[in-house]
Amino acid sequence: MLEKLKQINFSNVNLDDCFFESLKSDYGPQFTEWYNRKANEGEKALAVIDDKGVHAFLYMKRENEEITLQGKVLPKTERVKIGTLKLDSTVEGQRLGEGIIGVALWKWQFSKINEVYLTVFPKQVTLISMLEKFGFKQVGMKENGELILMKSRDDLDFSSPYKAFPFISGNANKFGLIPIKDIFHDRLFTYSESFYKLSDFKEAIAGNGVTKVYIGCPYTPTQYSEGQVVGIYRIYTGSGPKGNRSAITSFCTITKITIVKSNNKENMSFDEYMKMAGNKTIFEPSELRSIYKSRNVIMIEMVYNKFLSKGKNITYSQLKNNQLFEDHPYNIDYTAEQMKSIMKMGGVDIENIIIN
Repeated sequence: MLEKLKQINFSNVNLDDCFFESLKSDYGPQFTEWYNRKANEGEKALAVIDDKGVHAFLYMKRENEEITLQGKVLPKTERVKIGTLKLDSTVEGQRLGEGIIGVALWKWQFSKINEVYLTVFPKQVTLISMLEKFGFKQVGMKENGELILMKSRDDLDFSSPYKAFPFISGNANKFGLIPIKDIFHDRLFTYSESFYKLSDFKEAIAGNGVTKVYIGCPYTPTQYSEGQVVGIYRIYTGSGPKGNRSAITSFCTITKITIVKSNNKENMSFDEYMKMAGNKTIFEPSELRSIYKSRNVIMIEMVYNKFLSKGKNITYSQLKNNQLFEDHPYNIDYTAEQMKSIMKMGGVDIENIIIN
């Protein structure tokens, strides 16, 4: 696992690192001039750097200007621009790209600015595909051949939780909780532990991405459904009362459910289950074997919409005192209004996450 995505001064990043060679090749001397200007201005970026060099670099800024394209001009308005988003080949398979795009979109959401965009050359096929997965759309091409990919709050695509990310559809109509023991929760939801101040989410490990896969053993394997919005309920397993320790730390949208076992009936063999789960989850092989012995086993894939800011976890006591924890969490069904009420308890700006 690589180090955290950390804020760093341009001037403290080695521009001679081979990581920047492709940018120098694509943009010529202008890139070096631009970079040195940013360094002299004291600009900061987010980067993943270790003793082997730079592995990822993300720079964002606000701007308010026209964008000139081939055959048209996008009118002047306030936008968030992802000025530089680059990963090196050593991070393939670590889902760092998904994680960094997630951080960029969380930062855009926090800004409350309507549009976010970036420029990419058509040869960057993998990056373009990933951006389109997260709802960016091609809106034109610059004179130098770069594509403009943009995402707008006014045109969110709710056909997929990824395309809408980090927002949740106002038409969502099923809500619940997924209970996860603390030892597993803290491996899977590294942005949480609310744990981070909202302004510090850039410090969270991006390598885990925003796709979360959890294997659970609910009483009823069909309790959950794709498209359902769920609060992630961290179960405190230590000693002492749980009232202020067990808590909702995050909100996700379920994207896929695989029923592995239902009432002791196997829908896939143990080997198939291990192959499917082994490279996707936070469980060790011994833990996966133990889970497979359960009566009901489901694999839940989710997109990680929202983590709560420090001190804003929604505790068991809060839920219980507001008649929002009247059953085992696997069995709880919330109305849209109840879920909004829970989010408000966590300091969530409802209008900045639930979009109609």
